[in-house]
Amino acid sequence: MSDLYTRVLAAADHIRSLHAVAPTLGIILGSGLGNFATQVENATVIDYASIPGWPLSTVEGHSGKLVLGTIAGVSVAVMQGRVHAYEGYSMAEVTFPTRVLGLLGCSKLIVTNAAGGINTSYGEGTLVGISDHINLTGINAAVGPNEPRFGTQPNSGARFFDMTTAYSPRLRKLALQEAAALQIPLPEGVYLAVLGPSYETPAEIRAFRTLGADLVGMSTVHEVIIARHMGIEVLGISLVTNMAAGVLDRVIHHEEVMEIGKRVEAQFTQLLKALIPKVASA
Repeated sequence: MSDLYTRVLAAADHIRSLHAVAPTLGIILGSGLGNFATQVENATVIDYASIPGWPLSTVEGHSGKLVLGTIAGVSVAVMQGRVHAYEGYSMAEVTFPTRVLGLLGCSKLIVTNAAGGINTSYGEGTLVGISDHINLTGINAAVGPNEPRFGTQPNSGARFFDMTTAYSPRLRKLALQEAAALQIPLPEGVYLAVLGPSYETPAEIRAFRTLGADLVGMSTVHEVIIARHMGIEVLGISLVTNMAAGVLDRVIHHEEVMEIGKRVEAQFTQLLKALIPKVASA
């Protein structure tokens, strides 16, 4: 793991050489949500391919750029896209960018994703605050030798670390308050992660609903686990881009995911821009 730390540090140093101001807030943009990065002011845009060790996405809707600058006066690092384990990447590779954000100075992280709606009270295009997650990908991102130097915040970097408040209650409260002020519905729900890349079967969705899941997707949980290992406080927001298998009598397509992302882009941007200064100062 020490070799991983060296590689992550090299990537962070490379980014610092291109953008001197340390970000305090990291933002990971999921499928169809990447255009939010255009809100960054005084932006330094870095292609993932130019960052040593940074994995490259092979999925449409993940453009592969790190954008550093400010939003509402807050120093941010915005990831336009992520990689997934189903692309063939190891856990160390999937969470490499999260590790880099931590070493750059991010003490808080906003993770977003496109998700399938299991909870039938959701409609397509609904934004949902993630209250907790269920990891059914078959692996934990923190497997392997522990590297305590990744503990960037107080009381972090331990071999065994608490996940009781994986998604920060105080940041979730701020999100609910801002959404209410903007008259944007923001129900909360439990996100269940599977490995993918196939969509789930109707029988699996029925089982997941029994387990207490409201949303299903193929990302996020690994990044959140590593963020919590580093002591980074997390806020999660899902966009319901489709209803999960069996909820509606129709086939699921990735194009649908992208189209819904475009449809709610203005609402998503409005909420996130309002939230950023509140989350940063919390």
